Amino acid sequence: MKKNIQEIRREYQLKSLNESEIDPDPISQFDKWLEEALQAEVWEPTAMSLATVSPEGKPSARMVLLKQANEKGFVFYTNYNSRKGENLAGNPYAAVVFYWPELERQVRVEGITEKVSKEESDSYFNSRPEGSRVGAIVSPQSSEIPGREFLEELFDNYQKMSKGKPLIRPENWGGYRIIPDRVEFWQGRASRLHDRIEFIRNDLMWKIRRLAP
Repeated sequence: MKKNIQEIRREYQLKSLNESEIDPDPISQFDKWLEEALQAEVWEPTAMSLATVSPEGKPSARMVLLKQANEKGFVFYTNYNSRKGENLAGNPYAAVVFYWPELERQVRVEGITEKVSKEESDSYFNSRPEGSRVGAIVSPQSSEIPGREFLEELFDNYQKMSKGKPLIRPENWGGYRIIPDRVEFWQGRASRLHDRIEFIRNDLMWKIRRLAP
């Protein structure tokens, strides 16, 4: 018998989040939570759902991996010609969500994006395993392809052709930085009375406020 999804629920009661305990800087608070996620061996702790919007106002979301978080913003890498790249070219605003169910936590980040420097993209590209670099070079990301075999053939042929040669980052592949103007920390609590602490950027300062769940 098919399960009634309306009956699926769980009670959140692991932790709490109080204003007196939170760091006044959202990046420092994020670093603290990310470190706790790493220590808890959360599955894919750097995975985040990235939402973009097309120039026509149509949203789309997908999972990407965080590769850097500091006072400048949150960085991920992708193909600039992908759907998300095309969206960001027409509308640079984006949002991401980190979800760590093992800790009953999520973090939401919103802001404007910019491309990272070519030097930053080169440095990260060259740090990737060879297979990942070849994949980034040959994949026409988000474009229709005739089948899996087509992609594997592109990969195999390029590996053979480039054997013994340096792999150069393609110009259509690199990083984006989300410069946050809003960051929310969510901690699950009992009876759905969750803790939500939001940071809103006001010029160079951050305003902190509690939101109702």
